[in-house]
Amino acid sequence: MTKLWGGRFNKELDPEAKKFSYSLHIDKNLFEYDLKLNLAYSKALLKINILTHNEFSELEKEIFTLIKLYKENKIDFANAPDEDVHSLVERLLTEKLGDLGKKIHTGKSRNDQVITDTKMFLKDEITKICQLIIELQKVIHNIAVKEIDLIFIGLTHFQPAQPILFSHYLLSYYEMLNRDIERLQENFMRADVCPLGSAALAGSNYQLDREQIAKELGFSQLSQNSIDAVSDRDFMIESLNNLALIMIHLSRMAEELILYSSPLINFFELDDNFTTGSSIMPQKKNPDIAELIRGKTAKNISNLNGLLVLLKGLPLAYNRDLQEDKIYLFESIENTKIALNCMTKMLAGLKLNKSAIESALKKGYLLATELADYLVLKGIPFRAAHELTGQLVVYAINKNKNLEDLSLAEFTQFVPEIEADIFESLNYENAIKNKNILGGTNKNQVQSQLNKIAKRFKNL
Repeated sequence: MTKLWGGRFNKELDPEAKKFSYSLHIDKNLFEYDLKLNLAYSKALLKINILTHNEFSELEKEIFTLIKLYKENKIDFANAPDEDVHSLVERLLTEKLGDLGKKIHTGKSRNDQVITDTKMFLKDEITKICQLIIELQKVIHNIAVKEIDLIFIGLTHFQPAQPILFSHYLLSYYEMLNRDIERLQENFMRADVCPLGSAALAGSNYQLDREQIAKELGFSQLSQNSIDAVSDRDFMIESLNNLALIMIHLSRMAEELILYSSPLINFFELDDNFTTGSSIMPQKKNPDIAELIRGKTAKNISNLNGLLVLLKGLPLAYNRDLQEDKIYLFESIENTKIALNCMTKMLAGLKLNKSAIESALKKGYLLATELADYLVLKGIPFRAAHELTGQLVVYAINKNKNLEDLSLAEFTQFVPEIEADIFESLNYENAIKNKNILGGTNKNQVQSQLNKIAKRFKNL
């Protein structure tokens, strides 16, 4: 088939230049969207009498045939000679319908076509990713409900800090993922703007019903400036930023799975189907999938940076540089979907070593802040209480004791105001109960949050 742009040229494109510039191996992902676009556009051409009813019927039938072949994996992308997905679609239609196939490009450009395809694709992918996040949130919720009473080690600087409920710890990731969904929903709104009808950059000479086209393609809004419409990639930058953030959150989860499943800590055990062995050390059970989530995060971050650099200083309107945008987008979407699926399954199969967790509570003087707060309630200014508690911690370390194991006499030699009720404060369960503030680790607060989440899932 003659190229879409060949009439102006006397020479064929150099083979190396062809290899360098052809993009079908990337934008083939848009094939079905391009067919749907051409169907909607054909309806608009019918409305302004560029197509007859018979011509439209022939085009519609062939487009549906190609969609069916695509879903059956019968489109030979690997051996197709076409420059991109748009020229492939036009060639396939023209081979079946002759000159009628050549009419579909009337009044449109690959510039407005590709960005419309990409927005349609992205909206579908955003919907899928949001659902995958919800599935992960459901697993987090289920574990938190089941382990509502388990006391865990809260860390700062990866040092023992304060006792918390394990359920409260898990729900911190639920909150991160909630923000991811919110950002994706905002991203969807900005992708939900139809550029078709903008043509190359100046708009179309044909009185197309752009509202009808947008409705046919599932868009709720129309672009207002044809130059911006074909050159805008803001929504893709937002997408790549959101996908990088999702992966960062998954990477932080993966990091803790890796650390806590090490025999050196031994809080968690990962299921065998998400771990691998060593080719030389037979005892090893390596958290490779969690490590790969951590590693793929770097790729998502670099993809965001890649598109930012690509757009920096790019003049209006469309430039061929923008062909590269989809490489970043498609890879980041695929990484994120696989990582979400793997994390959901890993967490669902996670085993807790409660005896190791309980033993770890005795390390690191987790109740020191409870002691300082107890002293405040005895009328000692917090800064002084902090200093006295530090001295008692040093004393306990030297005696190889925990704070709760010190005698009343040992306490009073440092702080005469301390009474027998100190041992009520130096208690892990009471330390949890005392955090009865919205967002705190108190069981009632956590249970309230779990109830809200359950209600949300019920309403989805």
